[in-house]
Amino acid sequence: MFLKKNIRIFNGSMTELSEDLQAQFSGFSNTPHLFKSPINGLKPYTETPNRTIIFNIEINPRIRLGLRVERFVSEELKQNPEIKILIENYQVKENKHTIGELDCLLLKKETPIHLEIQFKYYLIDPNIDGSEIDQCTGPMRRDTLNKKLAKLKNKQLPLLYAKETKPLLDELNLSANNFDQYIYFKAQLFVPFGITIKLKELNPDCVYGFYFNYLELPKFKDCKFYKPRKTDWLLDVSPHVNWLTYEKILPQLKIYEAEEYAPLLWLKYPNGELTKCFVVPW
Repeated sequence: MFLKKNIRIFNGSMTELSEDLQAQFSGFSNTPHLFKSPINGLKPYTETPNRTIIFNIEINPRIRLGLRVERFVSEELKQNPEIKILIENYQVKENKHTIGELDCLLLKKETPIHLEIQFKYYLIDPNIDGSEIDQCTGPMRRDTLNKKLAKLKNKQLPLLYAKETKPLLDELNLSANNFDQYIYFKAQLFVPFGITIKLKELNPDCVYGFYFNYLELPKFKDCKFYKPRKTDWLLDVSPHVNWLTYEKILPQLKIYEAEEYAPLLWLKYPNGELTKCFVVPW
């Protein structure tokens, strides 16, 4: 298998510094931004690095996907000489109770910017009435793009103007009214198997594969499968993994089906074509 774990102890805690992280960072970096223009009054941050970035920062291997992405975004921003990061992951508290978090405050050419960061996996369900945005749902259907955009607009971005944030801004010698606010929103989208969907509101380059129901598994009996761990969902597909035959992976997938879990899989067709896909219980 091409993914080799390199874990070591640093200052009393485990850290991860390996080809895993660079591969994850590359997959993150290659993922396009979901929006090319403002959406629902939210301005997307779409600037991309003009060169390849080497990620050589040590992180705890147990760090979950969302926080890992935030570290990747941070490193990407730091490589831009026009940007100075002021604060990251700042917990805004009221009477010692956390009411929210500011993902990133930065200066770009001396312009203050408040950036909220998202990296999502959405499945487009054409059976849901409404727009492309309405039809984007999480693999487990517990999350939707609509809900996420509403939270960004109504909770996360307004947090900059909360009275509890003012002491931080005073310390930075800045005013909330002087900030530009953006969403850094990357996503990998999946369409129903066998269906072509032409996207207009969402970036079509974000389509990474398809999804299908467990009942459709026999359609792929001649394919080979690989199930990445959650933090490796970021990876670009590669032929250099331990592929399993349909018969070998089926028992594991049957367990997921009983648990109504929707795993991300890599699929390898007999002709060598590779793709990402989700198998879902709905």
